[in-house]
Amino acid sequence: MKISIVIPIYNEEESVGTLYEKIIDTMNKLPYDYEIIAVDDGSTDNTFNKLKEIASKDKRLKVISFKRNYGQTAAMFAGFQHASGDVVITMDADLQNDPADIPILIEKINEGYDVVSGWRKDRKDPFFSRTLPSKIANYIISNVTGVYLHDYGCSLKAYKKDIAKNFRLYGDMHRFLPALAKGLGAKITEVPVSHHPRLYGKSKYGIGRTIRVILDIFLVKFLNEYINKPLYAFGGIGFILFSLGFLSGLYLTYDKLINHQEIGQRPLLFLTVLLIISGLQFISTGIIAEVIIRTYYESQDIKPYRIKDVINIEPIDEN
Repeated sequence: MKISIVIPIYNEEESVGTLYEKIIDTMNKLPYDYEIIAVDDGSTDNTFNKLKEIASKDKRLKVISFKRNYGQTAAMFAGFQHASGDVVITMDADLQNDPADIPILIEKINEGYDVVSGWRKDRKDPFFSRTLPSKIANYIISNVTGVYLHDYGCSLKAYKKDIAKNFRLYGDMHRFLPALAKGLGAKITEVPVSHHPRLYGKSKYGIGRTIRVILDIFLVKFLNEYINKPLYAFGGIGFILFSLGFLSGLYLTYDKLINHQEIGQRPLLFLTVLLIISGLQFISTGIIAEVIIRTYYESQDIKPYRIKDVINIEPIDEN
């Protein structure tokens, strides 16, 4: 069995050397052939040069460098497309994931699971800005998608090759891979893994991505239970309009039931209906727009990223 370790990297020049050493130390103790696929997502620091230096000494490190920053989803997609292993492991490059947990994931794969997701049970992130929003998001995602996991946001995951190769990833869908795998008939489980405090730099994510996560939840639900259709273009506007309409509707309901006020002729009632209908229309338009985008990519087999350079790897046709 061969293992492919896919690592999206963006401005992590302080971490890549240590991460490589930790991975090598872990993998050399296992009876498997392996490769490390580092996807440099348009880093603006010295990350690529660091990777290039290491790759010149170890052919097992394969480097893909993007022309610009396309995001973690595109980086994972590129890694999956270039991976040659029977099992694909994904992890972050910031040293918060521990390569020493890789054998635990592989063990679960050998037990017959198609996807093994890491669970940062003892998470080392700020509670209010990172951990609490993550817990809320995990609860919502689990209940909407029917794939119940404690930690969708953990990048340390393992996938069988046939699952990884069948992903078609766009936007910010990397955090929903287990839910997407469900649509491919995957057998999914979760294992506790280590989590370390960030040593260098700062997180690339903040609480501002919450609305995008909520929109993506609707998208995953749509993808898994209906047909392969996306969401996004007008989703943010639709979400805001619908939320305003919902809140004003709650106010009118309170005024009617509690204060016994007449609301039938109030302008706010008409505005509420307008906001709710407009919000739903914008979200629906977003779904249609995403269908058009996906059709554009799939019909021409165009990838949502462009590669600038590769090291120790045969380039595949990107067009």
